[in-house]
Amino acid sequence: MKFTSSPALLGALVPLASAFPFQFMEKFQNDPEMQARAAELMGNGAGQIAAKRQAGADAAQNIFEAVPTFDASKQYINVGPGSGHEWQAPGPNDLRGVCPGLNAFANHGFLPRNGYATVQQFIDITEQVVGMGTDLSAFLAILGVLIDSGDLTSWSIGGTPPPGVGSIAAQNGHGLIGSHNKYENDVSPTRPDLYESGNNYITQASQFQDMINANPGGFVTLDGLAEYRSQRFARQKANNPYFFNAPFPGLLVQPAAFTFIYRFMANHSAESPLGSRSYDVIQSWFGIEGQNGAYTAPFGHERIPENWYRRSLTAPYTIPYFLGDVVNFAALHPEFLDIGGNLDGKGNNFAGIDLQNLTGGVFNSADLLKGNNLGCFAFQAATQVKADLLLAPVLTQLQDVVGNLVTSLSCPQLQKIDEAQLEQFPGYTKAPEFSRKRNVKRVNGEEVYAL
Repeated sequence: MKFTSSPALLGALVPLASAFPFQFMEKFQNDPEMQARAAELMGNGAGQIAAKRQAGADAAQNIFEAVPTFDASKQYINVGPGSGHEWQAPGPNDLRGVCPGLNAFANHGFLPRNGYATVQQFIDITEQVVGMGTDLSAFLAILGVLIDSGDLTSWSIGGTPPPGVGSIAAQNGHGLIGSHNKYENDVSPTRPDLYESGNNYITQASQFQDMINANPGGFVTLDGLAEYRSQRFARQKANNPYFFNAPFPGLLVQPAAFTFIYRFMANHSAESPLGSRSYDVIQSWFGIEGQNGAYTAPFGHERIPENWYRRSLTAPYTIPYFLGDVVNFAALHPEFLDIGGNLDGKGNNFAGIDLQNLTGGVFNSADLLKGNNLGCFAFQAATQVKADLLLAPVLTQLQDVVGNLVTSLSCPQLQKIDEAQLEQFPGYTKAPEFSRKRNVKRVNGEEVYAL
């Protein structure tokens, strides 16, 4: 898949049909049982499958990876000496930010080591290194350039690019760090909430420890990550006066921060074709040092493990697969669907929004887990975010991309979100904070802003 900035072709980049690359589609077409199970998840039975709590958070795996495969020669990611992808710590002007995977790609030179990459590089590398489906990688890469970029060709995995990185126009973009409530959202697994702590991108060793504690037994599981997300969600509701669960990032980007750990960081083998997620593998991806009970988190040190094998491209992590995980998470923990935030700048003062009022009656909370409604609403909500370049063509391109998706999903058409419903929340109305990388200091062992 090749990226183009032409609006007509841009809109064609992400049809749902591309969710199944050729090899998987061929297998899918010849397997009636797999077709039936996929239809149950993605069709009218999606809500029913999600409601089966006993299936657990990982129910989608039985549909999309019913016949796991492993090919060492194709799945090995060489980051050893002489590979050209040896790990290097970021320099003082290199951009690093909220996403551990993107930070690791830059530290190994899969993405430019300065942390500023083109849309095509994001699409190619996320598929090649971790096995992301081209539909999902294209959507995320295009959304990134339209929301976070200053020049509509590249975007920063950190904050605003320093002089000399990208074009002059690149200085108009704020990167992932500056995308709060547009792309990045509260309730990160290992990063703090922006308006509670003053930063949203510095890994907190204490949060990593909490994640490990939620996954006893030496391995990280999807059920453990779902439980940990629920703990984080409740904690931030209680403690963050500016907690806000935004319509698009809260429903799709926030769960991605948890499911991507499980789907992309696993080490695969012939014995474990579905992947193994031992503490040491996950620790490497997050750049965590030390031992369980005594972790430290140096900034920007995310690393792909040695002797690591990615997921098979015969079963890439596509949009339908991802939506299956999102739906199952929400079935286990319905609070994840609560759009809203704390009122009056006080913690533990959460108020939810009536989805019917927010969408002009197009969607309602009772039906959000039925059919494709959750994906339909969240993807269309993405078109409501404010881009760094407030130009009509930017929003038009984003609407073209999402329009192709929602057409494939047979979605009810959401014309607009009633922003007045959101303006009661301080976490929504608070002025955004942009940063390249502010001065950092350590307080009680944690890296925080030097405010």
